[in-house]
Parts: sequence; C-alpha cells; structure tokens
Amino acid sequence: MATFVCQECGAILPKWMGQCDVCKAWNCIIEEVSVNKKTRKQVNISEDFFVSLANYEYIRSDTANLQRHKTLLNEFNRVLGGGFVDGSVVLLGGPPGIGKSTILLQALSEISGVENFVYISAEESIKQVMMRAERLNINNAKLKVASSLDIQQILNSVNEMMGNGILVVDSIQTISSELVQSPPGSISQVRFCTQELVNFAKSNDVIVVIVGHITKDGIIAGPKTLEHMVDCVLYFEGDKSYNYRILRGEKNRYGPTDEIGVFLMTNSGLEEVSNPSSVFLSEYSSDVSGVAVFSGIEGTRPILSEVQALVSNTNMAIPKRSSVGFDANRLSMLVAVLSSCCKVDFSHKDIYVNIAGGLKVTEPAIDLAVIAAILSSAFKKPLPKEAIFFGEVNLSGEIRQANLPFPRIKEAQKLGFTKIFCPHKTDDFEKLGKLHVNKLKSIKEILALVKK
Repeated sequence: MATFVCQECGAILPKWMGQCDVCKAWNCIIEEVSVNKKTRKQVNISEDFFVSLANYEYIRSDTANLQRHKTLLNEFNRVLGGGFVDGSVVLLGGPPGIGKSTILLQALSEISGVENFVYISAEESIKQVMMRAERLNINNAKLKVASSLDIQQILNSVNEMMGNGILVVDSIQTISSELVQSPPGSISQVRFCTQELVNFAKSNDVIVVIVGHITKDGIIAGPKTLEHMVDCVLYFEGDKSYNYRILRGEKNRYGPTDEIGVFLMTNSGLEEVSNPSSVFLSEYSSDVSGVAVFSGIEGTRPILSEVQALVSNTNMAIPKRSSVGFDANRLSMLVAVLSSCCKVDFSHKDIYVNIAGGLKVTEPAIDLAVIAAILSSAFKKPLPKEAIFFGEVNLSGEIRQANLPFPRIKEAQKLGFTKIFCPHKTDDFEKLGKLHVNKLKSIKEILALVKK
C-alpha cells in the first residue's frame, strides 16, 4: 500500500502535495510503500508475564545486568551516568566532521566487562576505518569492523553476540531494509531500522550505539519518535573554529541528563579536559571593559566561562541584539530590564554578547554576568579584578537565588578569584582565605559598581 509521508515531521498524507499541512515545510513529501502486515495470530501468555512491583527479588536476581561498563574516557562515562548498561541503546548525533566516529572508536579501545566489539560502518569502507584506528593507535584485537548498508545483513552477522557485547552502527540514515520500499534516510527506513536494532539490543542484552545525522536546525534527522525509542540521546557538538568538543546528554534512562564532557581535538584523537574552567578562561584579561566571568553549573560540575559584551553606537532605526552561545531572546529581555530599572538608554546602541571558547550556556544564573558585561562595555570601565558573577535576574531587576552556590564559589576560589558577586539570599558559609562575598539584591548595585 502506497502512502505519502512528510520527511520533516513524519505526517502521513492522503496524496502528494507541495507543502505539508502539518509542519508547513515545502518539497518534503515522498511516496512510500508500507510494510506488508501479517495477519494477527493467537499469542499465548505465560504465567509469569506480570511481575509484582513488591517482588524485589526479581531485580536482585538480575543485578549483574545492571552493572556499568566503563570506557577509558572518563568524560564519556560521566555523560552516560557511569558507563554503558547492558541492553541499552544509545543515539549519538552531531554535525559532520565533529568527531563522532573518532570518539566511538576511542571508546571501543577498551570497555570493562565487554568481550565482543563490533563496528559497522555504512558510510566508510573498512580500509578507511582501519586508517582512522591506526591514527588513533587503537590496538583492540577483539574489535571487528565491517561495512554494510543492509540491516538484515548486519543483524544476521551479529546474531550470535549474546551478552557482553557492543554494536556500533554508523550511521542510521544510510542503512536500509528490503522490507520497506523507500530510499535510505526516509522516515520509514529510519524508524524501521532503529526498531530492529532496539529489538536486537533488548532481546540479546547487547549494548547498541547508533550514530545519527542532524538537520540544519541542529536536531537529529528523522522522526522525533527516534529519540523516544532509544534509552540515551547524546549530542557531540562544538565550533569547528575551536579545538574543543562538548558531549552533552539530552536523554538518559540510566543517568542524569545535565552532564557534559569536554574534549580537545588533536591530531592523535580526542583528549579529555579534566578542568574545563581553566580552558575557557585561558586568555582571560581582567583589565578590559565588557568582560565578566560567570561561574556556572553543568550537571554536577562547576565551570567558569568568560562572558564578553560589546555596546556600540548605531544609526539603524532598530538596534541589533545579537548573541553567540547565549539565548538572543533572553538578551533582549535583559536589555529591556536594564533600560527600565537602571534608566540606561540603549535605544541607539547595538549590543553583542559572546560566550568565549564556543561554549553554549542555557543556565538562567548567567543573567548577572551578562548584565555586568553589558554595563562594563557601555561605560567603558573594567569590572573588579578577580571577580565572578552568578545569579538570575527577574523582570523587576531583582537578583534571584542560584542553585548550588557553594560549588560555584569553590571552583572560582580554586582558580584564584577572590571577589564573589551573588544573590542576596545565598546562604552563609565558612570562608576560606581572602574571599569577599558581595550579596546583591538588584542590578542597580551592579550599575553603582561600574560607575565608581
């Protein structure tokens, strides 16, 4: 049976049309032939089909399957929640050339408790994969490499991998099945092949890692149900202008979703960055206006980053509000709060904000650092030496409390910062060394600090 499916949102339409009625995208509808459904047969239900929630012995008897399999990359283990879990399916996405294949090959060099290693490349030949492995100096004799585009051939070749194994498929958009009459990368092919890999992982208790392409909007290509089908969704991102790469968790059924791993791309592969704060502040200069240091939290790890702001005159009727690594809409909101509460006129000023090092920050506690950098640039006065800022700003200009203030302050102190500007509701703590904590109630206090 032929159907018409939108390749952007997965909507099924009765006929071909130029624009999808659901997502309003153009030229994205193709004709697909659905899989022939078999007649429903009678299925027998065993007596132990249901398990009582209070039957904890059911879990204790299977504790071995819940152990973590750690790789040699501690940053990778951190994002996974401690390591791989048997029977889990991990989806790794990222822009082309960012290093997805590199990080997976390095992870496959050694994984604790895993005996079978299989790497299926659907985009590169075996020779290309071997050349990369030689460059990365990977000498795992148990690692088997193959190149295939057929999902049935892949599953049949690894069908005997029963437990203690990991399968990497690179990538899901290039493999296909003969049972689905549509081209590789289509909605139907991606959904069907992913479901086959998920069934294989769950039935054989094998770790499966799937590499996925991303769209121009930065999300994994294919139906959104693709992310619901897997256990863990990771994004490997970074600016190609920098050598730093960030592994970020978006979904994790076996661990936290707010951890990040920081890597440095070198000629010999990815190197872990154990202290990201020193990296993002490597070229920090305290005697330049428009620069503030933000002490943020990524998961459980405090990271210091440099916030740069530039305020310049403009002849345009509508001044620009541009940001890199920071939400542009939030920047416009903070500028409006500054104009309202501090009576600073930005109606003829362009404002640019940049997070140094290619880092992307979504935490609201960066508001205070952004406002401090903007005021410093507007009045051409550097902020106090060895100072950090953190705190969320509301629409009335008041500074709200940030979570986990003590790790933020401790990380700043470790790197030599002695002046802390934080919300006024931050709890008192035992100060170590020469540490000056300035508790602020309103952004007007930052304005007074800059005007000194």
